[in-house]
Amino acid sequence: MLSLIIPVYNRPDEIEELLHSLAQQQTPPSYEVVIVEDGSSVPCATVVDRYRDQMSIHYEVVPNGGPSKARNIGVRHATGDWVIILDSDVVLPPDYLYNVSQAIVADECDAWGGPDAAPSLQDGSFGMWQRAINYAMTSPLTTGGIRGGSKRLTKRFYPRTFNLGCRKDLFESLGGFDETMRYGEDIDFSMRLYEANSRVALLPEAVLYHKRRVDLRKFYRQVWHSGTARVELSRRHPGSMRLTYLLPTLFVVTTLLFTLLAVWCPWFWLYHVLFIVTIFADASCRTHSVAVAWRAVVASFVQLSGYGIGYLSQRFKRCKA
Repeated sequence: MLSLIIPVYNRPDEIEELLHSLAQQQTPPSYEVVIVEDGSSVPCATVVDRYRDQMSIHYEVVPNGGPSKARNIGVRHATGDWVIILDSDVVLPPDYLYNVSQAIVADECDAWGGPDAAPSLQDGSFGMWQRAINYAMTSPLTTGGIRGGSKRLTKRFYPRTFNLGCRKDLFESLGGFDETMRYGEDIDFSMRLYEANSRVALLPEAVLYHKRRVDLRKFYRQVWHSGTARVELSRRHPGSMRLTYLLPTLFVVTTLLFTLLAVWCPWFWLYHVLFIVTIFADASCRTHSVAVAWRAVVASFVQLSGYGIGYLSQRFKRCKA
C-alpha cells in the first residue's frame, strides 16, 4: 500500500485542490492519505472531513515544529510499505498513483522522485505567473532542470519533498528528515540515501503539477533560503558540491560586473539583452505563450539572483565565523 504524507500549514485551499485531484484518480492502487496539520491557525479539518468517504485519511494535528518534523510524524502514522512525500501545493494528474505503482515495481528502486510540470494552457488552474515560475524552476537554462529534473543533465537525481517516494523501512532506518534543518532537508535526505547505497530513481511517469507561490517576494525568499542551504549541505556532505550549484552565483557576479562595465562601455549591455532574449525565446517554445515568456524572464532573474545571493551571503557568513 502507498501512504501519502502531506504536511500543511495554513493552506486549506491547497488541501482542497490536492484531495480533489486524489478523488479523481483512475484505477488507483491501495493507498492512504496522512495529513499533518503543523500548528495551523487556519486548519483544514473541514476540508478533510468532506473527503473521508472517498479515501482513507488520517488527520493529525500537532504543535508547529516545521515541515521536517511534520513529515516524520506523518511517516510514523503511515501503514503502507511505501511513503510518498508531497507538498500541500501540488495537484496530481488522474493517472499519477497508477503510474507510480507500476513504475516502482518495474524499476525495482528503493527511493524515487518525480518531475513537476504545468498543465496545458487550456487548463485554467495555473495562472500566468505560476507558469512562469514553473519554467524558472524546471528549465536547464536556470539550472532548475540541471539540478534535479533530468537524467541526461546530472549523474545523480536528488528527489525533492514535493514529489518523493521511499520504502518506509528505509526511511525509518535513515532517521527520516533532519528536523534541525529548515531548508535543504530534502536534499540532505537524498544525499543520505546515496550514502547508504540505496537505489534512487527518477520516475518520469510520476509527474505532477506544482502550484508554486506567485508572490515574487516570497519566491525570492524561497530560492534565497535554498542558496543558503547549499552551503550547509556541502559542509555536511563533503564532496557533494558540483559546478552547476555555483552557476546562479556566477550569474549574480557577472550581472553585477557587466552592469558596472556598461557605465563606461554601453556594449556590455548586450550581456543583459542576451539573457532576456535567450530566456524569452526558450520560454516561448516551452510554454507556447508570449505572455508567460515575458513573465518567465522576470521569474528566472529572481530565481537565479535569489539563489546566488543566498549562497554568497551564507558563504561569507561562514568565512567570518
